[in-house]
Amino acid sequence: MTSTETLVASTAIRDAQPLAGEALRAAKKRFPPRPYEDDWTATSHSYDEVVARLNRPPLRAASESTHFYRRRGATLILHWLLKQPGDTWQQRWNASPAASGTGAQWNELNATWVGYNAANANGILNTGLFALVCADVLRPSLRWQLTRTSTNLRAIITRHRDPDGFARLQELVGPEAWSSHLGILAKNVLVKLVIAKGGGLADINVGDAIEYMEEHRAQRATSGGQSLFYSWVKSLGHLPPDAPVSLRLLHRTSGQVSVEQLVDRYQPQSKPIRDLLVEYLKERQPTMDYTSLEDASRTLVRNFWLQIERIQPGIDTLRLPSEVVSAWKQASRTKVTRRRLPDGTVHEAISERANYGSLMLGVRALYLDLAHWAVEEPERWGPWVAPCPVSAADASTSKHEKRRKAKMDQRTRERLPALSTVVRAARANWTEAQEGMDALRVAPLGGQFMFRGRTYTRQKKDSSTPFRAYDESGRRIHLGLLEERAFWAWATIELLQHTGVRIEEMLEASHHALIQYKLPTSGDIVPLLQVAPSKTDEERLLLVSPELADVLSTVIARVRDPRTGAIPMLPIYDVAEKIWNPPMPLLFQWTYGGQRTPVSRQMIRDGLNEVLKRTGLTDSAGEPLDFAPHDFRRIFITDAIRSGLPPHIAQVLAGHSDINTTMGYNAIYPADAIEAHRAFIARRRSLRPSEEYRTPTNEEWDAFLAHFEKRKLSLGTCARAFGTSCIHEHACVRCSLLRPDPAQRARLAEIRDNLIARITEAEQEGWLGEIEGLQVSLASAEEKLAQLDAEQVRQRQVVDLGMPRFSQIATRISTARGPSS
Repeated sequence: MTSTETLVASTAIRDAQPLAGEALRAAKKRFPPRPYEDDWTATSHSYDEVVARLNRPPLRAASESTHFYRRRGATLILHWLLKQPGDTWQQRWNASPAASGTGAQWNELNATWVGYNAANANGILNTGLFALVCADVLRPSLRWQLTRTSTNLRAIITRHRDPDGFARLQELVGPEAWSSHLGILAKNVLVKLVIAKGGGLADINVGDAIEYMEEHRAQRATSGGQSLFYSWVKSLGHLPPDAPVSLRLLHRTSGQVSVEQLVDRYQPQSKPIRDLLVEYLKERQPTMDYTSLEDASRTLVRNFWLQIERIQPGIDTLRLPSEVVSAWKQASRTKVTRRRLPDGTVHEAISERANYGSLMLGVRALYLDLAHWAVEEPERWGPWVAPCPVSAADASTSKHEKRRKAKMDQRTRERLPALSTVVRAARANWTEAQEGMDALRVAPLGGQFMFRGRTYTRQKKDSSTPFRAYDESGRRIHLGLLEERAFWAWATIELLQHTGVRIEEMLEASHHALIQYKLPTSGDIVPLLQVAPSKTDEERLLLVSPELADVLSTVIARVRDPRTGAIPMLPIYDVAEKIWNPPMPLLFQWTYGGQRTPVSRQMIRDGLNEVLKRTGLTDSAGEPLDFAPHDFRRIFITDAIRSGLPPHIAQVLAGHSDINTTMGYNAIYPADAIEAHRAFIARRRSLRPSEEYRTPTNEEWDAFLAHFEKRKLSLGTCARAFGTSCIHEHACVRCSLLRPDPAQRARLAEIRDNLIARITEAEQEGWLGEIEGLQVSLASAEEKLAQLDAEQVRQRQVVDLGMPRFSQIATRISTARGPSS
């Protein structure tokens, strides 16, 4: 490995501090949880007061035997807690070994801890603890509760602790969601929060919810369906307006972070340069969107300054030595790509950096901006002005743009003919998934059914995911998720091929985007689709064709709320700007984890891959053909322009601010170039006399062929055009149109020698008028000889590939007659 490759490899080893989860850290700082209390009214009661409360409704059990065991277990625990230090029952519980352990340890060791060894001691102590928790005498922590379950605790808490709040919540979420498996899980979480922190549902804050999610994530690897409780709490209306929209992906997102965080994630060593880059990015921030700001920080800190510090440690100036600049440019031309292999190892490959020109352009902008700003604020920016290490040629992206254009055109040419096949496969895949769901629904629990030619067994009991089944090998298959992916893949393909919108515009399309327009001339109603801006700030309208209307109506019918008939309002996370957009009636939404959520890009990609796998299509290299959502946009623009749509209209439909961008999406086919050239010839012919394009007579054709036979001369070939006369009156040595024959070099040399002798004779005889003409002929002869000598040198340097010459494979028959004798 060369020194440059070593540098590049070392660059990839040290990664930046991840910003994922920054939104969670910010939310924890803004919304602290309620502290665990150890002193409140119920836990401060005396032993007798607690026992008396347990003997009164609603804490008194309806069954005498149940009440006896609860009171017996509670009194045993209270006597044990009296031996622990503290003034309240909660303080004594916190000081006991039971609180420092887990709920599972309590189930195993409660008799040992309490010192009660009678028969069924664990059962008696468990029911006693149950009674003390219901009476709010003890509040086990969330961590403790997450390792222990109780089937009866939820019913008692919802009935006797904040019954009005739980009743209102049940009305808001509806009976179906309330009684579902995921709804039961959400109620369990709310009960745990009420037990651990006290109060009712209205007292649960954002910090409590975040604390529970972190504790649950620490106890279990997955947290599917556990964030539903938060959306239920939000529906009660007690959380502040700036509360997080959802907790499901909060630990994976970053949100918009400060410029300092964008720079510090790469940990530059030079503090002066770090402060300069922060100030520079802050100066440019008002004119940039967040995506551009984040990309600029990555370019200037990771791809520029960190590389400079690796080449020359300790440097703290922008005035870079030439050898450092050369090493940095050389290292920046390549990048390291990591790929995890099936055996778990990571393979690193060094490849050419495609955005090298953009990287150079960003660094050049830094130096030129500092020089420009120093004129207005010399005390602030003047000390950092230095010669720019990047020239205009280094920052040129023309070569990259040409390569990118060629690559994208090739992708479009490969995928446009396959579009119809992909569309049919998407419809077939969705239809087949629907048939599988229908077969599963009619199959009894634990029964078998057929799907895609294989036998599946339905689950023996319903659960949070009732549409799961097991294949012949015992592997669990989520048919409901398969059907969802198949439907949204079909909807994506149909919508993208009819509109050419970007994927973010499609996912952000709402029911409000469907509008009607009345034509002023005929009064007809025309449906239009209003596309919200994504990359540009301009909205645009697209005509809804009958095919597109069918797709949109199918999507709307699927996402309507069955209770209200309206499309639920949902916020959507902008992955580019790292912000949550306000709630909208999104068309691309589905139910996941018991709550409505926008369709993700990953779900779209998975659905497209399943469709493409079904088609079995391959590219020119024989690899499986892949379709990215943006490929449909290129196909839409290319097909529209090929079908005769004017490019400037295609520009409006695509939402491009520059028509050159639109033409960059248009893939030029060889057939298009041929047809365009033929059309040009037709237009040129229409401007010239039609007599020139009539069929020539035999005499005219023979004269044309005779012209080429008369081109053969003693010294070579005459290259004058057909129908033109000799401009030198057959003085061929002087003519620039003479192509001398190498075989006649001796004859040409003889003519030269003769001209030299004639000039000598003319000089001796004083024929001054003759000398001038002879010298012109001599110069022309010497020029022709020089041409022949140069041609012989070139021929000696040519490598013979063994290909036959035209004269060896072709012949010509002429019917032209020579001059009569």
